[in-house]
Order: sequence, then C-alpha cells, then structure tokens
Amino acid sequence: MTGSPVSSGGAVRGRVRRRRGLSRSSPRPFRGSSSTPWIYLAPALVVLGGLLVYPVYQLGLISFLEYTQAQVSGGEPTTFQGFGNYAELFGDAEFWRVLLATVVFAGACVVSTLAVGCALAVLLTRVRALPRLALMLAGLGAWATPAVTGSTVWLLLFDPDFGPVNRMLGLGDHSWTYGRYSAFLLVLLEVVWCSFPFVMVTVYAGIRAVPSEVLEAAALDGASQWRIWRSVLAPMLRPILVVVTIQSVIWDFKVFTQIYVMTGGGGIAGQNMVLNVYAYQKAFASSQYSLGSAIGVVMLLILLAVTLVYLRLLRRQGEEL
Repeated sequence: MTGSPVSSGGAVRGRVRRRRGLSRSSPRPFRGSSSTPWIYLAPALVVLGGLLVYPVYQLGLISFLEYTQAQVSGGEPTTFQGFGNYAELFGDAEFWRVLLATVVFAGACVVSTLAVGCALAVLLTRVRALPRLALMLAGLGAWATPAVTGSTVWLLLFDPDFGPVNRMLGLGDHSWTYGRYSAFLLVLLEVVWCSFPFVMVTVYAGIRAVPSEVLEAAALDGASQWRIWRSVLAPMLRPILVVVTIQSVIWDFKVFTQIYVMTGGGGIAGQNMVLNVYAYQKAFASSQYSLGSAIGVVMLLILLAVTLVYLRLLRRQGEEL
C-alpha cells in the first residue's frame, strides 16, 4: 500500500535537506591566495637576484660610462657617456664581422649538437645494457671534462707535428688552426664533443617515457626509424627539445674557452674571433671596460630575443611549455 502524497513529499524534502547539510559540511578544496607561489619562490628569487640581477645591473651601468684603466686607477673621473659606447660599437665594422661569425658558428654548433645528441639517444634505446652503459659513461666523461682540458687534448690530437689525426688521414704537417674555416671546424668538433651528452641523456630520458605501444604500432605500420622519429617521437618530445635547444643556443653563442685556447685568442689577425672573445679583448687587453660591457649587454639582449621569439613561435603552434 503506497503512502500519501503529503508524506512522500515530506520524505523527499527531508532527504534534500540532509544532502544539503552534508554538502555544507563536506570539506572544500583548499585555495591559497595568489601570493602563495611567490612565498615558496622567494628564497630562490633572492639568490638569483644576488647572483644575476646585480651583476647585470653593473654591466649595464658601466656600458653607459667612460670606464677605462684611467678611471679604474683613479687618475681620471668617471663620466656619463649615454649611448656613446653603443654608437662607437655599432659604428665599428669589426663588430659586425664578429657578430656574423658568432651567429653562424653558434648555429652550426647548435644544429650539430642536437643532431649528434638525438641520434645517440635513439641508439641508446636500440643497444643492449653493456654497450648502453659504456656509451653513457663515455658521454658523461666528455661532459665532465673541463673546457680547458678538452681543448688542449683536441689540440694535441690535431697537432701538425705529433697529432695522430694527421697521420691517420695522411695530411702530413697540415695545421688545422692556420686557416679560418678549418680552425672553426676544429673548435666546432670540440664544442659538439663536450655538449652532446646533455642532449643525449635528456632526450634518452624522454624517449624512455614514451609508451612502448606507440612505437610498436608505428613499427607495425611499416614506418622507418627516421619516420618514427619525425612523426612520433619528435612531436611527443617537443617540450624537451625546446629546453635542450635553448640551452644549446645560450651555451654555444657565448663560447669563450674553446676559441681562446684552440686559436690562441681569436686566430691569426682575429680571423676566428667571436663576441665573447671580442668583449674580452676590448675589456682586458685594451682596457676599454665600457666597450666590453656594451658588448656583453648586446649579447644578453640577443639571447633574450632569440629565446622569446622561439617560445612565441611554439606557443602559436599550440604547444604546451
């Protein structure tokens, strides 16, 4: 026998009230204030401010002053030059020649490093455990070698009198550091040798995180290894490739040690000069510290512009970074 409509309606209203009571008493997800992330980031920001912001501020300040050895020793007062140092720098034809050489050299280093690192990362997924361990140890050994030591070893390997490379290739007493392009090529090989392990290890870790079912499906569809990399792995690893590309651009654009050691400070008549070595020559060899600081500011702005443009292009393509 069914109950009356009144009693049924009362029971429904009672259940609704109980549910509302439970919903009011149930815990709500915690929502911190908008300043909470900044509180956690504050210690790191303080450290970065001391190690990065203040030196950049001093670099920019000196670039607007007349600051030579006379001002350092206190013989003459420091005067404000405004954009005079930048006008002198941009009016120097040697600066533009060095800038072009730096851009071309850094681009070649970045492309070569990414190609070698990605190829070896794929190779690591194809070999057995022992060869993989040997390749990883060899790569990490190259990565851990100081730049001065690595550059000296490469000079000994390519020495025209005692180097084994010339003997193996039958080049006699050919000097790799005498010609402009051969010297740049030698430095490029050393830069790639000490830089590819970072790309290799990072990309290898990303490949291992890709589900094996995806790669197996691509292989069953008849895709070649190059097609699997281009159409499957590269799109899935794009956030990782963004990181290693930006890192490589920053490292290779400001190469100093390899050029300075292997070409004797920039090569014959400065033919292998790059911006970092050029800034060093202006600041310390010529005691024009303000011009050296202006070159440093220009390098910083170029790297920031390249990084921001690259990230903007990726965001336009809908990539999550």
